[in-house]
Amino acid sequence: MRPEILNPLFAETRTLDGVGPKMAKPLAKLGLERVRDVAYHLPERFVARRAIANLDDGAEGEQIIVALTPTEHRAPYNPGRGPYRVLAQDEIGNICALTYFGRASYSAKKQLPVGEKRWVAGRLDRYGDMLQIVHPDHVEEDSAAHLARMNEPVYALSEGLTQPRVASLISQALERLPELPEWIEPGQFEREGWPQWRDALHLAHKDDNRSARDRLAYDELLANSLALLLVKADSRRRRGQALVGDRALRDRLDLPFEMTGAQRRSISEIEGDLQQEAPMLRLLQGDVGAGKTVVALEAMLIAVEAGKQAAMLAPTEILARQHFETLRAMAAPTGVEIALLTGRAKGREREGILLGLLDGSIDILVGTHSIFQDTVSYRDLGLVVIDEQHRFGVAQRLALAAKGRRAPHTLAMTATPIPRSLTLAQYGEMDVCRLDELPPGRQAIDTRVVPQDRMEDVVAAVERHLAGGQQAYWVCPMVRETNGGFESDDIAAAEARYAALKERFGDAVTMVHGQLTPDVKDANMARFAAGDAKLLVATTVIEVGVDVPSATLMVIEQAERFGLAQLHQLRGRVGRGSEKSVCLLLRGGELSETGRKRLALMRETQDGFRIAEEDLELRGGGELLGTRQSGEAAFRIADLDQVQRLLPAAHADARLLIDRDGGLTSERGEAARILLYLFERDWGVQLLRGG
Repeated sequence: MRPEILNPLFAETRTLDGVGPKMAKPLAKLGLERVRDVAYHLPERFVARRAIANLDDGAEGEQIIVALTPTEHRAPYNPGRGPYRVLAQDEIGNICALTYFGRASYSAKKQLPVGEKRWVAGRLDRYGDMLQIVHPDHVEEDSAAHLARMNEPVYALSEGLTQPRVASLISQALERLPELPEWIEPGQFEREGWPQWRDALHLAHKDDNRSARDRLAYDELLANSLALLLVKADSRRRRGQALVGDRALRDRLDLPFEMTGAQRRSISEIEGDLQQEAPMLRLLQGDVGAGKTVVALEAMLIAVEAGKQAAMLAPTEILARQHFETLRAMAAPTGVEIALLTGRAKGREREGILLGLLDGSIDILVGTHSIFQDTVSYRDLGLVVIDEQHRFGVAQRLALAAKGRRAPHTLAMTATPIPRSLTLAQYGEMDVCRLDELPPGRQAIDTRVVPQDRMEDVVAAVERHLAGGQQAYWVCPMVRETNGGFESDDIAAAEARYAALKERFGDAVTMVHGQLTPDVKDANMARFAAGDAKLLVATTVIEVGVDVPSATLMVIEQAERFGLAQLHQLRGRVGRGSEKSVCLLLRGGELSETGRKRLALMRETQDGFRIAEEDLELRGGGELLGTRQSGEAAFRIADLDQVQRLLPAAHADARLLIDRDGGLTSERGEAARILLYLFERDWGVQLLRGG
């Protein structure tokens, strides 16, 4: 149960003045559903704005606050396609255009009536011959002078919110902050000279106070480290079951390839873990094509040899079906019964699978989230394999682990190489092994960067490739053209590209993307896998789980729009057979320096771990630090620099608490429990004995 002291922070945002059902929607889009979320909605940056008497006193590019009187509203000829402008003049007659894009124009219509003086704030620029402020903030007259004397926070917004409105809600949230006991180790706290928790939040909203920001980031990292260590401690504490295989099934495997040293080493480590009663908690990192599936199969066969069942969890139906077919083909000589369970299994099919799991006639189950629903029970689940681990939260993993009579062993896998500096942050509760060798015989993929204006040459190359009896992928960055917003009209959409290529190649072309129904998506994928379709136009839905060895050409359009890790995953769809493969990265006309470096690195190397490290440097963490995926909270406060600077100390502090205080029963340990709830790592608290 959450400590009562935190109740004011976990009240819904509708308890704040001015928040009704209409206001709650844009707040929810930002993840601001409780008072706590609002308090931790830290500014993206601060701007120093200067109050000026008239526009002559302002310089182009300067952030200003000025009183203007609207004289005319100009709507675009084509609504939704152009900007909405409000012409306004200062006290001496200078004209300025207040410019709005999209639905932001609605607030302009209400807040800028013609003939009535209003204070606005923003960056003063010039559009043609006219001064302009794009998306100005609307400032109350009594606060204009106050704002001009300070660094003004700039918050992330969603449609329907303004800076003043968000600032007002944050002010209310900060007023509700309780006094909380200190959870940071006293020596660390004094060395850093950090403010108390409540003061740190106030300071972080006031100006760019690095000490306050660091303290809040440390709190988040400490909470994360504590929760992960509690999972690990709980796993070791729980009574599991030793799985000792006799090789009866594994010796029947007839693999068409020689295992790499990294695969054999990983299998040996996993087998050693499985022989212990303490449940295994291990992460298998493998680059694209490194052979994680074979390692997972060996582990699951050990479980079956020991008289237990195994389950493999995949994040998407495409990936689950791919694993099912691959495992069934490899395990055919063993006679092991493998079943597939996804959300589409209905009626008798589903009933048969559930009965097979209960009576033990199904040895290995492959599926999506369906495999840990309440209605799914196992005779004796001994091993859980979770693929694409980063797509799942720890709480989801625990839900699947709860399906065993005793705590099952857990093997998590990821095909996204994680830089070593971030492994501790994401997988601090796991033992980690790496598949850092590619299977012998794999040829390097010939990667080339081609300007977008050579599109016709690329299409001609695809035509020659298909005429030679081979298959190809064509990847686009988005599903369809959008009206308005920030997407330019020349971005190639999958549907438009599919139509153009189908006109050229006819029924040889098929398409998959996330907005197709599952039946259509599966049918199109099946056509491509069977070779009936030669060219697959797709979005990043094929990033993982698609394995067609005869597809040896990959075209990635607008490649500069993708992150390095994503490009590497996409490229990994080719080069899966013995034939030479080519990846063409189509780039736009204008490349940023980062985009240029990214594409150059793709040409230079296929080492996913090196690419991950470089991606970290180029992007500053990005999705490597995690996003809100499947219920798992990302780092909301800590940025990449703070993770690298503060995580080692936070992890050591967490270990000290766990090792010295065990159940967090000391005074500081009780404060740490509050911290876990505060940062929504309460699944860690639930693992405490008596917690």
